[in-house]
Amino acid sequence: MARIRSEVLSPFRSVRMFFYLAFMASGALGGLIALTQLLPALSNPARAGGAAETLKGLGIDAAAVALFAFLYSRESKAKDAQVARLAREERLSRLKLRAGAGDGSGRPLALGELRGTARLVIVAGPGEFVAESFRRSQPLLRELAERAVLAVPFATDGNAPELRVDEGVVVVVDDDLARRSRRLWQLRPVYTTEWAQWLDDQKKLAGVPPDSPVYLSLRMDGRVRGSGEGYPPWQAFVAQLPPVKGLWSGLLDGMDGRVL
Repeated sequence: MARIRSEVLSPFRSVRMFFYLAFMASGALGGLIALTQLLPALSNPARAGGAAETLKGLGIDAAAVALFAFLYSRESKAKDAQVARLAREERLSRLKLRAGAGDGSGRPLALGELRGTARLVIVAGPGEFVAESFRRSQPLLRELAERAVLAVPFATDGNAPELRVDEGVVVVVDDDLARRSRRLWQLRPVYTTEWAQWLDDQKKLAGVPPDSPVYLSLRMDGRVRGSGEGYPPWQAFVAQLPPVKGLWSGLLDGMDGRVL
C-alpha cells in the first residue's frame, strides 16, 4: 500500500527513473563503441589522428553515464525514503484510540478514522510533561478547537495525569465550540505497547534519545506535519493553522503545512 501511495504522490518518478536508465544504457553503449575505435587507433600510428576526437567522445559518454547514474541513485533514495515514511504513517493510522474521559467508555477507533475531521497532536512523555503540556494549552483552547486540533496524551511512564478542563477557561460563545474545547484532551491511546513501539522507532529514526518527551503534529489528512522535542508550540499551531468553520471551511483545508 505504501508503494502505491508513493506512486500516486510522485507519478512521474518511475518515468524519470526509466529515462535515466535508458540514458545510462545509451551512454554506456556509446562509450563501448568509442573504446573499440580508440584501441585500434592507439595501436596503429596511421590512424592516430582521430584518437583525440574519439577520446573526447569517450569522455562525454563516461560523464553522461556518471551523471545519470547519480540522478538515478538520488531518485531511488528519495523513493525509498518516501515509501518508508508512508509505511510509518500507515502504521500510525492503525494505532487505536478511545474517546472519553479516561473511564474506559467508548469504543476503540483507529487513528486513521479521524482523517479529514481533526488535526491530532500526539503528546508523549512522562506524566508531568503531559500535565504541563495540558496546562500550557488552556489559554488557547477556544482557538485550538476552532482549528479542529485534538490532543492525544500518552504518558510513557504509565502515570497518566487527570486532565480536566477548567470551566472558567472555556468562554461560552458558541455551544458547539465550547463542547469541542472540552473534548480537546479526551482522546486516550489503547494498546499502549504498540504506541510505545511506534514512538521508539520514530525517535530512533530522528536520532532523538529514547527517554526524551516529544510531540507530533498531524495534518488533517493524517500525515505528519511537524514534530520535536519538548512541549507542543500551541501558539504556533494557532498562528499557522486555518480555522475549519465559517468562511474558511473547505477553502484552506489543505494548508496544513508540508509533510515531514
